[in-house]
Amino acid sequence: MATADAGLRRLLADSGEDRGWVSPRTDLVTALLGLWFGIGLMIDAWAHTNLPSELETFFTPWHAVFYSGFAAVAGWIIWQVLRNVRTGRQGVAAVPMGYLAGLVAIPAFAAFGFADMMWHTFLGIETSVDILFSPSHLGLVATMMLIVTTPLRSAWHAPDVGVRPSLWRLLPALVGLAFATTLVSLFLSYGDALQQGADDVVTAFSDLDRSVWLATAMVITNVITLAPVLLLVRRWQPPFGSVTLMYAIVALMPGAQTTFRNLPILLAFVAAGLVSDLLIRWLRPSAARRGAYWAFAGLSAFATWSLYIGVASATAGSLPSVPELWTGAPIVAGLIGLLLGALFLPDAAPGSQ
Repeated sequence: MATADAGLRRLLADSGEDRGWVSPRTDLVTALLGLWFGIGLMIDAWAHTNLPSELETFFTPWHAVFYSGFAAVAGWIIWQVLRNVRTGRQGVAAVPMGYLAGLVAIPAFAAFGFADMMWHTFLGIETSVDILFSPSHLGLVATMMLIVTTPLRSAWHAPDVGVRPSLWRLLPALVGLAFATTLVSLFLSYGDALQQGADDVVTAFSDLDRSVWLATAMVITNVITLAPVLLLVRRWQPPFGSVTLMYAIVALMPGAQTTFRNLPILLAFVAAGLVSDLLIRWLRPSAARRGAYWAFAGLSAFATWSLYIGVASATAGSLPSVPELWTGAPIVAGLIGLLLGALFLPDAAPGSQ
C-alpha cells in the first residue's frame, strides 16, 4: 500500500516541462467523440420527452449511447495524458494545453453518473420539467460541458490557429462550443423558443396574455445562442460557415425534444446562422473593431428573430394579429444583442483605430 502511494505521488509530481499542444487531428477526434457523447444526451432527452412510460429503469438503450459516448471521449483524453507520461512527463506537465479541465471533469462526471443511478433507483425517473432540476443531472451537465469544450480550450491559444483560422482548423472548437450551447439550452428548455411550432408562434403573438411566455422565451434563447457567437467573434475572425455550422448543431437539441415537428422554425434558425456569417464577412467585427462588433451583435439578433417570426407566419399562413408584438420582438432581440456586444467588448483592443 505504501509503495502504491509513493508511486502515485511520483506520478502526480509535476516534472516541470512546459505543457504542449495536441495536433489538430487529435482535437478533431476529441470533438467527434464529444459528438457521440452529445448525441447520446439528445437521444436521452428525446426519450424523457416522448417515451415517459418506458423510463422505468436507469439501464436504457439511450443511457447506453450516452454513457458509452462518455467512456469513449474520457478514454481518449486520458490516453493523451498517458502518451506524455510515457515520454517521462509527470503531473500537470503531462496534460496537453486545454485538456486539464476536461481531465478533472472525467471522474467528477462518473461520480455524478453513479449518483444519478442511485437517484433513479430510490427516487424514481423524472418525466417532466423536474428532470431539469435534478441535482445529479445538473452535476452531469456541468462536468459534461467541461469535457465537450476541451477542443475549444485547446484551440484558444494554440500557436498554429492564428487570428484567421480555416474552417477545418477551427472545426473542433466550433463543435465543442456548439455542444456547450446545446447543454445550456437543454437545461433552460422550459424557456426555449426554438421548441415552438409555427402555429404556436402565430397564436401566441395574437393573444396578449399568451404572448408573455413566448416573448420571454425569445429573450432567453437569444442570449443563449448569441453569446457563444460573440465569444467566437471576439477571439477570432471566424471563417465563413462557422455560425451556420454552430446553429445547425444547436438546432438538434430542440429538434430531438420535439421529434422535429417544428422543422420550419429550426431551419429558420440555421438560415439565421448563414445571415450571421454574411454579416461577419460584411462588417468584419473583431476585438479591434468595436463599432463593427456592436453592429454585428445587434443585427445578428435582429435578423435571427425576424426570420423566426417571418418563417412561422409563412408556414402558418398568417401574421400574428398583434402588430406591436411581431414587429417589436425582433427589435427587442436586436437591442439585447447590442447590449451583449457592449458587455463582451466594452472597449476596443489596444492599438485599434
